[in-house]
Amino acid sequence: MYTVIGTANSRTLRVLWMLEELGVAYQHVPANPRSDSVVEFNPAGKVPVLIADGTPITDSTAILTFLADHHGALTHRAGSIERARQDSLTQFILDEFDAALWTAARHSFILPEELRMSGIKNTLRWEFERSQKTLMHRMAEGDFLMGDQMTVPDVILAHCLTWALIARFPIVDARLSDYLDRMRSRPAFQRAAAK
Repeated sequence: MYTVIGTANSRTLRVLWMLEELGVAYQHVPANPRSDSVVEFNPAGKVPVLIADGTPITDSTAILTFLADHHGALTHRAGSIERARQDSLTQFILDEFDAALWTAARHSFILPEELRMSGIKNTLRWEFERSQKTLMHRMAEGDFLMGDQMTVPDVILAHCLTWALIARFPIVDARLSDYLDRMRSRPAFQRAAAK
């Protein structure tokens, strides 16, 4: 059994959702970042943390990749061209979507007030919209980013788009809005989000 440490209103949702999609048993410890129960396993205090066979694994993308590879699901085979495309999409989403949203969050409520630059959020919104247009050219036909199979980048992108709505970063393409609606209506997502 796995243990997932972190609140569901963070990147921990990605891990909870993945475990729900895989249908494997896990225990959820809803701990806040930098709390004692997080720092015990991750000195940086960041969530999520996955405990697998007594070993802590940090960083949501590393955890998702580990789970996908370990369970042989929601991924393409390592060393295949499809896996290279999958990893490329994952990196694109992290660089272009997750990074913009995280930087906006830092300048909204995470950094000390004297270090926040509210004006940067306009630039980040512009970059976020431009990245959506690029992504539209990379999306395959089908229900998921790569076509008919859900993979790790789908979990990350759907989480980022959900985060974007909360942060008032507009989703500018109807195809992307429809994609997000499909992903958020998945029973596994609903179960994870309810945590």
